[in-house]
Amino acid sequence: MDDLTEGLRIRPGALTDAPAVLDMLDGAVAWMNARGNTEQWGTIPYSRRPDGVERIERYMTENAPYVAERDGTPVGALVLDSGPSPQMPIAPADEPEVYVRLLISDRRRAGQGIGAALLAHAVEETRRAGVELLRVDCWAGGGGELVAFYERNGFTPTDRFLSGTWPGQVLARRVR
Repeated sequence: MDDLTEGLRIRPGALTDAPAVLDMLDGAVAWMNARGNTEQWGTIPYSRRPDGVERIERYMTENAPYVAERDGTPVGALVLDSGPSPQMPIAPADEPEVYVRLLISDRRRAGQGIGAALLAHAVEETRRAGVELLRVDCWAGGGGELVAFYERNGFTPTDRFLSGTWPGQVLARRVR
């Protein structure tokens, strides 16, 4: 463990973590908007979207959620599933896969390696499940910073897609 992730603990998530995850999502929307990015997640706080609370509650109960904590405080979250969201124009893989449905870190803790640590945990969970393919989709707009983040964490871009006017990128990582 490096200095950035020292003291970081990743544990299974639960429904009781939904408010903390929503708080991180709301913080991310505000952070992006303050930097002029209103396209990625829009301008409405995630917790005030018509399906926002219900979606996160579903993620925390129907999927495989994980929460990163530092000193007992949630600072990041990861949600894994067996495939992409049915709402996204992404085909399931032609082999078993683990799919990152959500990756979020507290923007007040940006640069502390939380997202990378959660992705490393996703790799371990994929390996533990005996699956060789880990995939994720992300916003491919702006300057491509999010795609580059996943590339730095061992993912390779595969398919580009449009969800309405939202440009997306699917990335994959082989786990052995």
